Parts: sequence; structure tokens; C-alpha cells
Amino acid sequence: MLQRRLGDLEHQLLNKVAELEDEKSLLHNESAAHRHRTESALSALLERVSELEKGSSAFKSPDDFKVSLPLRTNYLYGKIKKTLPELFSFTICMWLKSSASPGIGTPFSYAVQGQANEIVLIEWGNHPIELLINDKVAQLPFSIGDGKWHHVCITWTTRDGMWEAYLDGIKLGSGENLAPWHPIKPNGILILGQEQDTVGGRFDATQAFVGELSQFNIWDRVLKSEDIVNIANCSTNMPGNIIPWADNNVDVFGGATKLPLEPCEERLIDL
Repeated sequence: MLQRRLGDLEHQLLNKVAELEDEKSLLHNESAAHRHRTESALSALLERVSELEKGSSAFKSPDDFKVSLPLRTNYLYGKIKKTLPELFSFTICMWLKSSASPGIGTPFSYAVQGQANEIVLIEWGNHPIELLINDKVAQLPFSIGDGKWHHVCITWTTRDGMWEAYLDGIKLGSGENLAPWHPIKPNGILILGQEQDTVGGRFDATQAFVGELSQFNIWDRVLKSEDIVNIANCSTNMPGNIIPWADNNVDVFGGATKLPLEPCEERLIDL
């Protein structure tokens, strides 16, 4: 009887060893398959990194584009399809490149019924760059007509009409009493490259912007200075929550064109 029990126990142990060997083999196969999947994924990621480092356009955002306005005319312009709601504060940022003289012209204008100069940025003739809100004027203490890309941001709040102006991430000007307590009116027309004397029209060639413009974004608040620095340094992508820079939101007219290269890439080339 003892011998029979020992035989049964030996048989059970041999079966257990066989099961463990089978499990070991399965685990080895699964590990090999898992290792193969991991290596394939890593290879794909390395290929993508290599393409990005080489400046491949395969992964370029469709919104990395600029609007080119090469001539001082009254018929080249861009138009933003979206309009503004009523605003009590805003930040407007854009990249600009121009060597036009005298004055770069009007990068953008926003006109509403009853007020063609609701919001305008303009450098006309030998005058300094001016920010107009409800036809009231603040002069900005910088010039950008050197033919290089510059990042321009302006902030404003209806509270005391306080405003700030940033060039390439640096705050160079600020003030108050610019159209204080005046809310920005809604449902107007945003034009790139021309100053509007009536809503959507009556452009003056002498006030036209000549150059290239990109990443025109509008927020319904005053951005923090660190956010503006990061945008200007090309270290963050922060589309406007009211007007984002998007290809399907910009129409061009009169020979104005959209081109694929975006300003952060060109700025690196300039450097």
C-alpha cells in the first residue's frame, strides 16, 4: 500500500512538473511577443522623432500658415470668418513681418455699425504705431518695420481703459483711460491688412498693411505676462478662445495668399 501511494505521489509530481514546463514555455512565447511589440513601437516613435528633427512636414499642423500681403493696395486683404461677442477685456496677439515704408500700414481692423474704428492697429505714414479703441488712440512705443518677424500682443480692459503692449514677449508700454467703460461691440467685421472706413469696406491703399501676418488670436481676457512670453518664445501653443488662428477661419482676397511656413520656423532661420 505504501509503495502504491508513493507511486501515485510520484505520478502527480511528474504531472505538475509537466504543467509548469508548459506554463514556462507559454510565458517565454508571450514575453517574446511582448518584446517584439515594444521594439516595433519604439522603432516607430524613433522614426517619427527623426522626421520631426529633419523638419518633415508629415506631422505639420494645417494651421501653421501665414497670410502674405505683398503690395500696398486697397484690394489685398484677409477676412476672419468669425466675429466678436461683446467684450469687456481682450488680448490680441499676432506675428508680423514687414519692411514697408513709411509705416507698415494696418495689420488688422474691427468695425461695427456706427463705429469703423472699434479696434484698429495701425502705423500710418511717419506716425508711431497706434491702437484705436472706439476711435480713441494710444501710441505704442515700438517699431517693427525691419523686415523680421516680431510677436505683437496688446491687452485692454474696459475698467479704466487700461492697456498694455508687448513686443517679442517684453512689455514695452502701458497706460489707462483708453475708451474706459466702453464694451467692445459684437457682430462686427474683422479684416486683416486694411483699415475700414465703413463696415467691411472703403479701404485706403495708403493705410494698407504690406508684409506677412500669422497666428492672429483673440482672447476675451487679459493674458498673464508669462503666457505672452511663452507664446512669443514659441514654447507654447495657445489658440485664442474667441478667435483662433485656423485655416478654415481665414479667407483671402485680391491676390493675398496663404503660405505654409509659419513664423517660429522662419524666425529660427533669421537667427
